[in-house]
Amino acid sequence: MNEEILINVTPQETRVALVENGVLAEVSIERARRRGIVGNIYKGRVVRVLPGMEAAFVDLGLERTAFLHVSDVAGAHKAAAAVAGTEDGEEPPAQPIPAGNGYPPIQDLLREGQDLIVQVIKEPLGTKGARLTTHLTIPSRYLVLMPNDPNVGVSTKIEEEAERVRLRECVESRLENEPGWGWILRTAAEGASDSAVDTDMRLLARIWRAGEERARHANPGTLVHEDLPLALRTLRDIVGGGIDRIRVDSVEAFERMQRFASEFLPETTERIEHYGGQRPIFEIYGIEDEIQRALERRVQLKSGGYLIIDQTEAMTTIDVNTGAFVGHRNLEETIFKTNLEAAQAIARQLRLRNLGGIIIIDFIDMTEPEHRRKVLGALGKAQENDHARTQVCDVSALGLVEMTRKRTRESLEHVLCKACPTCGGRGSIKSPETVCYEIFREILREARQFDARQLMVLAAQEVVDMLLDEESTSLAELEAFIGIPTRLQAEALYAPEQFDVVLV
Repeated sequence: MNEEILINVTPQETRVALVENGVLAEVSIERARRRGIVGNIYKGRVVRVLPGMEAAFVDLGLERTAFLHVSDVAGAHKAAAAVAGTEDGEEPPAQPIPAGNGYPPIQDLLREGQDLIVQVIKEPLGTKGARLTTHLTIPSRYLVLMPNDPNVGVSTKIEEEAERVRLRECVESRLENEPGWGWILRTAAEGASDSAVDTDMRLLARIWRAGEERARHANPGTLVHEDLPLALRTLRDIVGGGIDRIRVDSVEAFERMQRFASEFLPETTERIEHYGGQRPIFEIYGIEDEIQRALERRVQLKSGGYLIIDQTEAMTTIDVNTGAFVGHRNLEETIFKTNLEAAQAIARQLRLRNLGGIIIIDFIDMTEPEHRRKVLGALGKAQENDHARTQVCDVSALGLVEMTRKRTRESLEHVLCKACPTCGGRGSIKSPETVCYEIFREILREARQFDARQLMVLAAQEVVDMLLDEESTSLAELEAFIGIPTRLQAEALYAPEQFDVVLV
């Protein structure tokens, strides 16, 4: 697979696009005025402890207080594991264990006014504050340092047992220098030399000791450790042997990435290129058009079918339709081919739009069990390159496919868009006919309540046009009924649903 990373840098924002075989697969955006905070470590102060929610709210000095669940408090997980008779695994739990599974009461772990060091694991989304943990992690190229969890783990994606043993021994032989700390060897560590691993360990040790020193003297609400900016974070987390080249259109960013790569990722230095062309780099590769299409509700399939993607507060729903595709053999075969193509497109759209949480997919109903199995297999295979953790369930009794995708930052739509001021995010507005009838009811109410000589209706142009045309007879009958003349006035600044009935 041919993979490229394109980086567009301006003073206002940095945009990173991952292109696979010439097709945009992922896009990340970080704005100078609103940088992401996932991975940042703060010295916070507990402002409320809620036993009923088994959680606490922590002040980080941000706009909203952040949420800390009991399962994310150091010591609570071990207590739950001891009750359940299990041991800590090599990877942190994908989801927190629900309260009631052996966790101590939250009030036994935290108290109001208590200062503690916490890390952001989920961005503030919508009206919700950030999600926190006290299980701190600081990643590098090959390792993740866990200052509060003295265990050594190896990524489950490293499957060869001999390599797992070698890497574990490499880290354990150096543990005497950092007693009480834990380490996880990342997937990128496979094949890394002992000296490279040792360099990463010493780097992370310096970073954490500096953070500890800052935290010791800092006031609550202070940032103790800030994660790398997007461009450097991309080098650390995404760039591997499969990336052919990284092109960046800023000289300053290029030089900064070169320095970072030469110190920590020397094998990637030659792949970083500065793009100095006249045309914008995203325009040459068609990235701008792809981003615009990723904001649309409808996704066209090559066969003629299409997807409808609706993102809501609770979940994302995806509906598959055959559209103009009529097939060549029979209906079942047409449906099967449409669903197969849709599975590929859905996996790409989830990455491109960064959709997370609960996702419900309504494939076209298939009668053949083998067809359902193949479609689910195609969906799973298409998600193999996804960096976010996904889980796909079987087809439900209602014919729906339920899946989850880990969400740590806002979707592309939430980053680039805001709710429509006219419809308030509903996606629809009242028809002019409906507004006319609301105006009639308001005229009747005011005529009965007030002693008016004349009424004036202020409304949008299309509503006034309907009152003068299709609904003119109804308006005349209403005037005759109440005995009060009514004037109409179009207001250019009024939204389609907005109107006022004024006493004159």
